[in-house]
This record gives sequence, structure tokens and C-alpha cells, in this order.
Amino acid sequence: MSLLDTTLAAIKPVSEEALAAAERRQNELTKPPGSLGHLETVGNRLAAIAGVCPPPVPEPAVIGLFAGDHGVCAQGVSPWPQEVTVQMMLNIGAGGAAINVLGRQAGADVWVTNVGVAADAPDHPAVRDRNVRRGTADFTEGPAMTLEEARAAVEVGIATAFEAVDGGARCLLTGEMGIGNTTPSSALISVFTGTDAATVTGRGAGADDEMLDRKVDAIERGLALHQPDPADALGTVAAVGGLEQAAIAGFILGAAARRVPVVLDGVIACSAACVAVAFDDDVRGYLISGHAGAEPGIQAAVAHLGLRPLVDLGLRLGEGSGAAVALPMVQASARILNDMATFASAGVSEG
Repeated sequence: MSLLDTTLAAIKPVSEEALAAAERRQNELTKPPGSLGHLETVGNRLAAIAGVCPPPVPEPAVIGLFAGDHGVCAQGVSPWPQEVTVQMMLNIGAGGAAINVLGRQAGADVWVTNVGVAADAPDHPAVRDRNVRRGTADFTEGPAMTLEEARAAVEVGIATAFEAVDGGARCLLTGEMGIGNTTPSSALISVFTGTDAATVTGRGAGADDEMLDRKVDAIERGLALHQPDPADALGTVAAVGGLEQAAIAGFILGAAARRVPVVLDGVIACSAACVAVAFDDDVRGYLISGHAGAEPGIQAAVAHLGLRPLVDLGLRLGEGSGAAVALPMVQASARILNDMATFASAGVSEG
């Protein structure tokens, strides 16, 4: 069996028993029931993932950041030149990007993986070279990649997740870098949510009205050409996805197989989560939405995934920035279940 097959076989539903125990414990803590809002929901989910209540605090954390390029950029869908992908990948490797700052603030390590950058990239000690192919093909003219390449990219993500968990990580965060990657992300979200392309396509890294129209047109032409089946996760990501979306989907699958929570970043991560859930619906239970973001596709994706974002700061950077901002809240939700007194232990009368 392939790594993908063995990983899918290892994914099990989260624990309903631990979830019920967490819900009961929330009502025993010294607060009005439900008064900590979404923090309670997240804490309960962490218990379900871990299979025990109270759940362990999900730390330390690793941000898995995957970089790739996109052939659909030939359709004029991004205001940024493609060489920025490799330049920013190296900047992240050197610790100089926003995600590095936010990761340090949150106490999370950033692992940078070249899974599909098109340009030659010099060796860098902080950049992991797992390049499957030098960027995808233009999906308006043919498949973005072959099925074999899509599987290989997914397995890069799985292997990265396993390495992180085996090294002690107890929470994984998604990150990415790739000029033009909101276009395949919107295509994937359109397929898996059944929402039309115009509704889920945004301006990405600064597209003007004319460029936004080109993005929508490119997605519509790609979907009409390939007619991707939302029940076929691998076939869909091969047809209209990106190498980093495939790798993030694998990263999520690997986390679910090891019963570790995944905090999602923005629209690229949400599109990859849709891919992962199409592989195995039980993956839903391991997902936590970090932020709402400015891209319209996020709304359709989180609704499809049954999630509620922890924060909405109008972020549209990517890289894993929203997930890093949300991480302390995720950890706080576990501490509440672990450290807060109950009415009985504190001698406080219940209302």
C-alpha cells in the first residue's frame, strides 16, 4: 500500500465519548454555561481529538509551510511576478517574513518545504527540498499535474506531518507560499462546495477589477474543461489544484491519522482542507479554523467544513499568519478545561 493509502486507513472518527465528557465539564466550571463562547467549542473539539477530557494542551506546535508555483499565472491572474515565490520562500527560510514573526510570538516552529517552486532555488538549511515538479501546468489548457504527481505532493505533506508529530509536535498549523495560488484555491472550493466560481473568487494579493475578471474566467474555463468530480479528491486536485494545496491536504491527513489537531489558515488552507475531507470525511473532526480572512472563498469553505473561525482581522496574507494568531486561543481553550475550578472544588454555588 502507498503512504496515502495507509494514512487513510489509519484515520478514525474523533471520540464522541470524550466530546460529551468535555461538554459536561464545561457546565461544571465556575462560569455560566456557554459564557466562554467559541473557546468552549474548541476545547470540546480538542477533547474529542485527544480522546480524553480534559485534553492535553496542544503544544508544541509546528507550522507546515509549503511553497509552489502555478501555470495558470500565464492567464494574468496575479499582479506579482512568479519569481517572488522563490524569493519569499528564502525570506521565510531566513526568518524574515510575517509568519516567522508571528510563529515566534506564538511559540511555533516554521517548517518551509519546497514542494513545487518553478524557479531554481539555491540550497538553504531552513528550506526542505521536496520538489515534485517545477510548478503546475496551466489548468485552462490541461491538467495542472498528473495523478502520480498529485499523489506524490500529498505524500510530501503526510510525511511532513508524521515527522513533526514524531518529533513531539502536538498541534499542526497550515502555511503556504505561491504567487497565483488563490486561483486554484478558488477552483477547488468551487468544486467541493458546489458554489459558482465568481462567488468564491477574490482579489488575492491585490488584483484589480480587470484581473479579477480574468481569474474568474480562467477558473470557469478550467472547470468546464476538466469537469472535476468532488467525490474524487486526488483527481480534482490534479486537474485544477496546486502542489502546495495537495501537500497541505496531506499534512492535514497525516495529522488526523495521528490524532493531532490542525489549525487552518486562510483560503489556500481551506481549499486544501476541502480536499482532505473529500479523501475521508472523518477528517472534519480534527480541523480548527484560525481566521475568517478577506477572501470570499473562505466563507464557503468553512461552511462546507462545518467550522467557525476563531478570529476575523481582515487578513489576506496567507503564509499561515491567521493560524499563528489563533494558536494561543486554541491552547487557552484546552487550559480552561484543565485548570479552571469546578463549582464543587471551589465551593461556589451554582446558579
